Amino acid sequence: MFWFLRGSSRGDMGYAMSRFEIESDLCDAAKDIQEVGTSERSNKPLANLDNEIAQLTKLKLGPHKQLRQLVPGTKELPVSTVKMLAGREGNYSGRGRFSAADRCHILSRYLPVNGPWLVDQMTSRAYVSQFSADGSLFIAGFQGSHIRIYDVEKGWKVQKNILAKSLRWTITDTSLSPDQRYLVYASLSPVVYLADIGSSATESLANVTVCIDWSSVAYLDNIDLRWKTCILQELHDGLDFSAADNGGYSFGIFSVKFSTDGRELVAGSSDDSIYVYDLEANKLSLRILAHTADVNTVCFADESGHLIYSGSDDNLCKVWDRRCFIAKGKPAGVLTGHLEGITFLDSRGDGRYLISNGKDQAIKLWDIRKMASSAAGSSGLRNYEWDYRWMEYPPEARDIKHSCDLSVATYTGHSVLRTLIRCYFSPSYSTGQRYIYTGSHDSCVYIYDLVTGARVAVLQHHNSLVRDCSWHPYYPVLVSSSWDGDVVKWEFPGNEEAPSPAARKRIRRRQLY
Repeated sequence: MFWFLRGSSRGDMGYAMSRFEIESDLCDAAKDIQEVGTSERSNKPLANLDNEIAQLTKLKLGPHKQLRQLVPGTKELPVSTVKMLAGREGNYSGRGRFSAADRCHILSRYLPVNGPWLVDQMTSRAYVSQFSADGSLFIAGFQGSHIRIYDVEKGWKVQKNILAKSLRWTITDTSLSPDQRYLVYASLSPVVYLADIGSSATESLANVTVCIDWSSVAYLDNIDLRWKTCILQELHDGLDFSAADNGGYSFGIFSVKFSTDGRELVAGSSDDSIYVYDLEANKLSLRILAHTADVNTVCFADESGHLIYSGSDDNLCKVWDRRCFIAKGKPAGVLTGHLEGITFLDSRGDGRYLISNGKDQAIKLWDIRKMASSAAGSSGLRNYEWDYRWMEYPPEARDIKHSCDLSVATYTGHSVLRTLIRCYFSPSYSTGQRYIYTGSHDSCVYIYDLVTGARVAVLQHHNSLVRDCSWHPYYPVLVSSSWDGDVVKWEFPGNEEAPSPAARKRIRRRQLY
């Protein structure tokens, strides 16, 4: 039914309806949709949520004023899809089409909660899973050296299978270039590899790709076997992030990202540093000793590429202005509030708001206009021994509050243990960034309402932790990847009917070694 929201449909992707739709769209067939089960959902509003971001989110989701007129004494509810369609046909807006806010008002109520359907199943842990910016490609990275790139619009066919070079422990991060031609991947090594994914060959191994063309083979017999083997030289080179004066010290890269113009890479490392690599000059251009512990995550604040956010095991998020990088080691500001290390950061894309996942089992929302010039009150808070890699989070630690918490809001319910679990804002195009979603150590994917803090969905399938997950930039489709080796997608059938069990691809459990 979503053809009216975007120019054309993409494949056979489906859409799931949330419980919001059930309340406001009684005349739609969606009222019989199964809801996501979670007895722990809370609708208690966040007491300290900044009014500005709440208002910005509301504006992104607000339909035309004529459609949301209230009868005196009635409760304000989301405008039904049927009423939205009727309003468009009646040209209430005067534009003859849906506005961006109209579109988000509808699509943000269709959560990707049905399924899952199997995308891939490997015998090694899945660490990374990400849609490309346009949603046409999907990248999954596994501990067993494989990085697979799927063509979403061709039935999730494997477009490229990259075998990682000189892998140390696992694929820690990947990043796709803005033109979607090159992929960089990192592991616990100072060398980041750049691979060409724009070629037609499927397999990429080291610097040589072997392609056997069997199209000319008409018959196989003992007399005449016609075949052709072509050797294709592909780019699959290493970029050394180690400085010449580091004395040969080895470190690992936890996070790597392309700049918005595709000319540079920024990375966070286990030697407490942020690195910038100049791809045009093919050399390391900058190293900043940014934190006092591992830099687990870096990301750009917006499309300008001027601001960079970093998160570390020193419990701090920092903001760096590239225009002032000459002042090495001095951030533009510091954000305090987490009690334990930061595992991941995601920017809202406006150069103002970001979220962070922390080992203190919480996601925090930040406004960089509230950042401090230096860290304050960030030490001496822990009075317990704990290692997130193998221990459960101490119950007594949940009652500890940071005395200098600068965050705007805190979201809890998921668990961040064993690995650097990731969190994200939901897509701007379809949801107006109304939600925050994250993987979890308890094998689930959690979706929170940004404004209310309510846990609106918990996706349950995996039998091991979910390190990464990705929401399609345009459609209500979400893919989760887990240490159980499964990569699965959550969606809703196009005919708005719940899928029958026989229609799903069978998901077999495999033992991981």
